[in-house]
Amino acid sequence: MNLSHELILHIITLLIWVVFIVYWAVSAIGVKKNVQGSSWGRSFIIRIFLVIIILQFLQATSYGQLFDIQFSYGLQVVGVLILAAGAAFAIWARRHLGRDWSGTPSIKEGHELVTSGPYRFVRHPIYTGLILAFIGSALVNGFTWVIIFVIFTIVLLFRIPKEEGYMMQLFPDRYPEYKKRTKALIPFVW
Repeated sequence: MNLSHELILHIITLLIWVVFIVYWAVSAIGVKKNVQGSSWGRSFIIRIFLVIIILQFLQATSYGQLFDIQFSYGLQVVGVLILAAGAAFAIWARRHLGRDWSGTPSIKEGHELVTSGPYRFVRHPIYTGLILAFIGSALVNGFTWVIIFVIFTIVLLFRIPKEEGYMMQLFPDRYPEYKKRTKALIPFVW
């Protein structure tokens, strides 16, 4: 494996995450005010994204390996593609959700039930996209990112019931039907 090819993949991965995080930060401006739910999560999410950038930088400069486990160059290329697809899907979902987005499970002023766009395929497309992005990063960057993927997925699995509870509270007539026809994270599966 030529180190320059691997370094290029690490840099591409870093750039994808930087673009994603910048978009995320800018699009958070002007969201609707929370009526119910905590706002501590925004700063928590921002900290997670800062850790991602730092880890990506360390990976790109070859100083960040916790373990020496790396995947083949072919899998790393696939990882970049999965990362890009996951980030794009999450951005599409975030853009489609608009001002109803929140960094934590919450109820917004004038909250609307969004069931179109990526929300036609899964109820939590931002999470689906982020999980894909973390899988892609793990394939490019190795074991450190496998650990991050596992931790992040566990956090998301704990957030989903809280979000679903809010949606049931807000839309008791419409949300159960939407929940019946649309899977949570993986289209047609779960």
